[in-house]
Amino acid sequence: MRIRLPARRRPSSALPRPRRIVGARALLAASVAAFSALPAVAAPPAQCWTPDSYALQPGERTPRRATAADRVSQPPPAVAGAAVTGPLSGVIRRVDLPKGVKLVALTFDLCETGGQVAGYDGPIFDTLRKEGVPATFFAGGKWLETHPERAQQIAADPLFEIGNHSWDHANLHAADDSRMSQEILTAQAAIEAAKTASVAACPAAAPVSKLSLFRFPYGSCSAASLAAANANGEVVIQWDVVSGDPADIGAKAIADNVMRQVHPGSIIVMHANGNGKHTREGLPLVIARLRAAGYGFATVSDLIAAGKPVSASSCYIDHPGDTARYDKAADARAAKAKAAAPATHASAEVAAPAAQ
Repeated sequence: MRIRLPARRRPSSALPRPRRIVGARALLAASVAAFSALPAVAAPPAQCWTPDSYALQPGERTPRRATAADRVSQPPPAVAGAAVTGPLSGVIRRVDLPKGVKLVALTFDLCETGGQVAGYDGPIFDTLRKEGVPATFFAGGKWLETHPERAQQIAADPLFEIGNHSWDHANLHAADDSRMSQEILTAQAAIEAAKTASVAACPAAAPVSKLSLFRFPYGSCSAASLAAANANGEVVIQWDVVSGDPADIGAKAIADNVMRQVHPGSIIVMHANGNGKHTREGLPLVIARLRAAGYGFATVSDLIAAGKPVSASSCYIDHPGDTARYDKAADARAAKAKAAAPATHASAEVAAPAAQ
């Protein structure tokens, strides 16, 4: 991993030469210390999956409409972790790193709605493995259940960290505490099941288990749903770099977007479920250009451990309030369901005697 020293400047009376040399050495020492502090990454357990088993299968990349044969059931909820408080609470968008340290986290969403079977963009995983680049995947519980072997391969790979992206990518802006717990903990159960299955299939596997990370679908939350996520033990992660990969903008534009926004400690959002139009072609460019600019890579958990998380009090994509187009429809559905609930309950009570 290359570490780039600051560019040389001409001597000036305000900055004597000896101090400049010390400053450069200090930056180098800080970068070396930060990279050295990151945990060593082992090779994936090659004896468990052959190269052919990692290969993309025909039709696997493209999302499709779900059929009856694709139906999966929500598992019993996992046990919630200890409530998240202090510096890890709120919405973490990036991390402040020590001066001179240039690390970023590549993150990929693996979301799947109730009426679809989302894709698996295999070349993304191939590139990350080939380049030895760690990454964090925010997986929906339903996606993990409909892609069981892929879920095991991801869980078994020490390069990769799995975060929680809810059960089926519903907008949780208007979700109450009960709904939040259900969405989070059933998806968490699917994550834990994937890790357990990976070890059963491959005893050499050692799934990464650090922070319990959660990403809100659509990048949208309310103060109440954010508090509920933290109360369920989840460290909420968003991003400060939007790749734009769901749009049909091409590989170079994806890389340009990343390089225009990136800073040390950035969290970059992309997609690995087939919703990224050119992510597979753009990722090699992103990695090469970031490396050329002196950046290294870390999972989200390791990035947070390397510095101080920068949190916001609300969720958004690029700027506060920009998820309103998603939130209005979700809020209206929630209000309609709440209004209908008492009537449904009353009807059931009246009908109960006749059913006996």
